[in-house]
Amino acid sequence: MFQKILIANRGEIAVRLIHACHDLGVEGVAVYSEADDHAPFVRMADDAALIGPPPPAESYLKAEAIIQAALDMGAEAIHPGYGFLAENAAFAQAVQDAGLTFIGPPPAAIAAMGDKAEARRRMEAAGVPITPGYQGKDDDRALADAARRIGFPVLVKAAAGGGGKGMRVVWREEELAEAMAAARREARHAFGDDRLIVEKFVPRAHHVEFQILADVHGHAVHLFERECSVQRRYQKIIEETPSPLLDSDLRARMGAAAVAAAQAVGYVNAGTVEFIVDPETRAFYFLEMNTRLQVEHPITEMVTGLDLAQWQIRIAAGEPFPYPQHALAQQGHALECRVYAEDPASGFLPSTGDLLLTRFPQGPGIRVDAGVIAGGAITHHYDPLIAKIIVHAEDRNAAIRRMIYALQQTAIHGVTTNIDFLLAVLQHPDFRAGRADTKWVDREMAGWQPEMTPDDLTLAALALSDVLVSAAPAQAPSQPAGPDPYSPWQSPH
Repeated sequence: MFQKILIANRGEIAVRLIHACHDLGVEGVAVYSEADDHAPFVRMADDAALIGPPPPAESYLKAEAIIQAALDMGAEAIHPGYGFLAENAAFAQAVQDAGLTFIGPPPAAIAAMGDKAEARRRMEAAGVPITPGYQGKDDDRALADAARRIGFPVLVKAAAGGGGKGMRVVWREEELAEAMAAARREARHAFGDDRLIVEKFVPRAHHVEFQILADVHGHAVHLFERECSVQRRYQKIIEETPSPLLDSDLRARMGAAAVAAAQAVGYVNAGTVEFIVDPETRAFYFLEMNTRLQVEHPITEMVTGLDLAQWQIRIAAGEPFPYPQHALAQQGHALECRVYAEDPASGFLPSTGDLLLTRFPQGPGIRVDAGVIAGGAITHHYDPLIAKIIVHAEDRNAAIRRMIYALQQTAIHGVTTNIDFLLAVLQHPDFRAGRADTKWVDREMAGWQPEMTPDDLTLAALALSDVLVSAAPAQAPSQPAGPDPYSPWQSPH
């Protein structure tokens, strides 16, 4: 096992990974930008190095600075988390070239699955179902010819893309030229690569992904599925497992296809194979593979009892994964809601500002993964994710009830959040019936506006009083500090 691991990330995922390190008896060290000087993950880390100013290109995307920090602090491995450099094959290779361990898949697997055109070719060769599409010569005429052969609607997407960037749904041929131009511009800006592919678009499709774990000894399993269809602009909002769409037969077939996809590229460590599912025909198609830990990994942990972050580290250290596929099972139902600093009533515009109050829920079956606290700030430099609220219960209805309670007990002041929107989704008949597809939010929740009730006003007043009380000058301790270094009387705060 490693003695020290550098976390090349920030926010809630950095907090999560430092916890995993400490649970394994490993030191977790951090890098941070000037904007994160007082962030919780920096305080939690066993050591930390400032690597640059707030813009990611000058800090969290500076591969050389991150690797040098790892060497300077004596780390043996680097965990990239998600986002930033997590799926950058060149960074993974540079980590290895520096004599460090990259906690993730081999660079070749990242490269193969990061290129959407190459991934489609690999999956087709491995017998994994793919949507009808085209990933050949990249020019507008060839793409247009392919779109006509496939039949509209089609999906134009960046070959090197991810996260919904460089992606356009085209319903009619006359919209194609403009969609391709827009997708190329966005892909060039986001990835420095404007190559495009075309796929058949499946209306009312569900987005279902399978969690994969593969060790260095050739053993690969899936840890079941996550339903991710509640999303806006291809960004997930609510995830759950098990999927309300799948039965045992479809789950087994999709799980086997996910494992085959991972094995086709020599995959090692944690990854996620994403599919779209046609609810009418029950057909499923490979969408992409995320070669990293997912934002929504906690719900898989809740139903399997496995700590995925710890297993990433253990696999990178050479440990075999001990459980065969038949020994793995789902227990109960889990949901995750992403609490963002954004305004759903104004087109999901990000909200920035100082966090005056953060109050997160507690109780049986409730977990909160957060990377901010009161006194911190949400800035324009980074993703506006405040926290992930995760619940686990014996069945789906109980999990939904528990999530509604958890969100109602969450209070965040200083920025606008999407909490009321999440509550509206959870209470919608379509969501309750498991009918929400990937376009459901855009279609059914367009024009949503929050309703302020008298109870809401009372809660807001109580929250404001908490802020005023917490802002009052603190009295000095009336009791001398004891010999216990962990005593609250020893705290300078």
